[in-house]
Amino acid sequence: MPPGLRRRTPGLRREEVAQLSGVGVTWYTWLEQGRPINASAQVLDAVARTLRLDPPEREHLYHLAEVPFASPPEALVQSVGAEIRGIIDALAPRPAVVYNSRYDILAANAVYRDLFIAPTAGAAARVPANAMWRLFTVPEEDCPLLFRDRELRMMVATLRASYGLHAGEPAWEGFIAELAQASPHFAQLWASGDVAEPGRRVKAFRHGTVGELRMTSTSLSIDGMPECRIVVYTPDDEETARRTALLRRETTKNPAP
Repeated sequence: MPPGLRRRTPGLRREEVAQLSGVGVTWYTWLEQGRPINASAQVLDAVARTLRLDPPEREHLYHLAEVPFASPPEALVQSVGAEIRGIIDALAPRPAVVYNSRYDILAANAVYRDLFIAPTAGAAARVPANAMWRLFTVPEEDCPLLFRDRELRMMVATLRASYGLHAGEPAWEGFIAELAQASPHFAQLWASGDVAEPGRRVKAFRHGTVGELRMTSTSLSIDGMPECRIVVYTPDDEETARRTALLRRETTKNPAP
């Protein structure tokens, strides 16, 4: 604002808020008074920028104006701190991993790497640190998932649910297009349009050394890391628990993602 008279109190006057937001003073006064003026999202965003509202305050403004609020898509987290890595490592002998909503592998303990990544060691240097890429671009006999078609279908449906927040973003569109080109199976599942949310599931795996494993996957959200989750695999029976303990003793040649 241009310099003017000295202010008795800090902050903007009602007339100044209206001017900076590009609305009339009367209209803004009615907004403050809660009158039924049918405020648009564009005008509310302008007011929010003028008042320098943070995301929770902006959402509250929408609520007061009785306008549906949709959070803007945030850039995907691509790294985790030492604290989260420590939690993941401490969960051994249970396999544990941190995914973002695109299934990028942000952190994983040695047991997870031995179970999921060791079978693809020859291709690890050529594919992204991403669970979808690793599972869709290896020969079927090297995939660690039993009931592969069912599990991959569920993963693609979960990916599509997240994609809805990022449709049109170059990074997401490029990821989908490249994986569809690399894997006709992925392309077929993606075209089905199925949608699902991540959740608790019992999955079966095969490991070249310890044999077959039945595990329950549990997804945990992470405070301060939107669209990220810790996935922990817990043995579903005593034999799997015994075999999972052996995984920790396996020497993996794969570096942490």
